[in-house]
Amino acid sequence: MRIFEDLDAFRAADGERLGAGDWFQITQARIDAFADVTEDWQWIHVDSAKAARGPYGATIAHGYLTLSLIPRLGGGIFRVEGLSMAINYGVNKVRFPQPVRAGARIRAVADLVSVVDIAVGTQGVIRYTIEIDGEDKPACVAETVRVMMR
Repeated sequence: MRIFEDLDAFRAADGERLGAGDWFQITQARIDAFADVTEDWQWIHVDSAKAARGPYGATIAHGYLTLSLIPRLGGGIFRVEGLSMAINYGVNKVRFPQPVRAGARIRAVADLVSVVDIAVGTQGVIRYTIEIDGEDKPACVAETVRVMMR
């Protein structure tokens, strides 16, 4: 865990790799639960028998499941001290280059793309690359936008 003592220290890391998180396994139970919450029961996610005969040889996680895990996957990479709060402002860009098969392990690698002061605080853009253990291409690349206030 990389700990920044304040926003000035975080700002000084602009352009740097912040680190990588721990590996996290994507289970079929998690995929099924996400399908239930989002009501997206496409067979490629929830029908193991049919998916075994499909293009990936197994069920795959929803792309949005992978994206939604960024707070969990990135939570142990860095922290900025001395904030009154930090909020998720949005995502500039998201891509899903490689599907995540049920049972695969993924982790986040975080890069600090930019830090700028805005009217309500400081805006940081963090690019998360979600790697799949044993795969060449990442599952997801997303530039998240966080607004931090002292």
